[in-house]
Amino acid sequence: MTDVRTMGFTDVRATNLAVVLRHLRTNGPSSRAAIAASTGLNKATVSSLTSDLIDQRLLRETGASGNRIGRPGTALTLDGSAFAAIGLQVAADRITALAVDFAGDQLLLWHRAFTSPPEAAGPGRAISAIIALAQRAATRVRQQGRSVLGLTIAVPGLVDDRGMVRLSPALGWSDVDLRGPVAGSLRQPDLVVTVSHQAILAALAERQRAALAEDNLVVVTGAAGIEAGIVVDGRPLHGARGFTGQIGRLTLGPAGSPTLHDLAGIEPLARRALPGFDPESLTDLGPSVEQISVLARSGDAGVLAALRDTGRHLGQGLAILANLADPSVIVLGDHYATLAEWLIPPAEAELAGHTPAPGGVRVVASELGLHAAALGGALSHLDRVDHGRSIPVTA
Repeated sequence: MTDVRTMGFTDVRATNLAVVLRHLRTNGPSSRAAIAASTGLNKATVSSLTSDLIDQRLLRETGASGNRIGRPGTALTLDGSAFAAIGLQVAADRITALAVDFAGDQLLLWHRAFTSPPEAAGPGRAISAIIALAQRAATRVRQQGRSVLGLTIAVPGLVDDRGMVRLSPALGWSDVDLRGPVAGSLRQPDLVVTVSHQAILAALAERQRAALAEDNLVVVTGAAGIEAGIVVDGRPLHGARGFTGQIGRLTLGPAGSPTLHDLAGIEPLARRALPGFDPESLTDLGPSVEQISVLARSGDAGVLAALRDTGRHLGQGLAILANLADPSVIVLGDHYATLAEWLIPPAEAELAGHTPAPGGVRVVASELGLHAAALGGALSHLDRVDHGRSIPVTA
């Protein structure tokens, strides 16, 4: 029987186990000799560590490593068969569930539409739907013979470190305990359940899954206002209470001036670009964003002007972020990514004019789609293991 127990990495050996796991997640299949050479651990220590990790079903042997000089070693890789992690992403119109195995391979991706918007129905019905999807995802993973390492829920707005959603205008929530009901419903006391800000989790996913490999980056999302996930020196920036990244509230001008969201938000863009756009009639901005994209490709002058204006104002907000956090790259996520080819040129022009640091800041489009935060939520539990904050073991 397999279960998951949390054990702190408090000694050198446990720390070294995490070093081996991080090496393999970063570099892919490697021989014991290659691990020793890269990490600085001696070969005997690596052999002992990897033996333990194989016994715990965290690593497996894959055959000859392909070394061309000397006796070929046996390659080791992460074993995805025993454990999995789940991420849920809550939006105004749907919940997304995504699970990955310990090797990081996707096991499931489900979307469930809300029967009525959370803002109208209240948090109780939405939480019931979240619980139902969490239970279903956990059951599916366990049916595959895997133990659940943890589950993280991504939410737009202000989320404190206890899993309390302090304020989410997109969901119409204020002071809602989300972590408690979900954790209690899963009936596994040692299962790590967390709730976090969606932009922070999207940033974690970009850093681990996109071809960025940057320790200093910012992800900007626009599906629920304008929010930023900031990674500094490889660590997500949470702040004193977890309330970082609310850049849509920035005012670009004197008191009483429009906010960054007013000038560069997705919904205001749709109002300017699409005559007759009625935000009250829909909760999903996706179709409107696609329509803007189609019109822009056809050369619609009004739509192109609206995109340039939005990109220019967005760039002004990004310049503030760049001057504060000094990222190597800024990633435009969700709906911004769909429109990135028209938004990036004016945004980069504003950045160049307002950031004095030499070298500039790259602005790129995310390739992770609308569920990047769900992916980041799942990956956060693999990250806990890789950095020694918890370890799954078999009984």
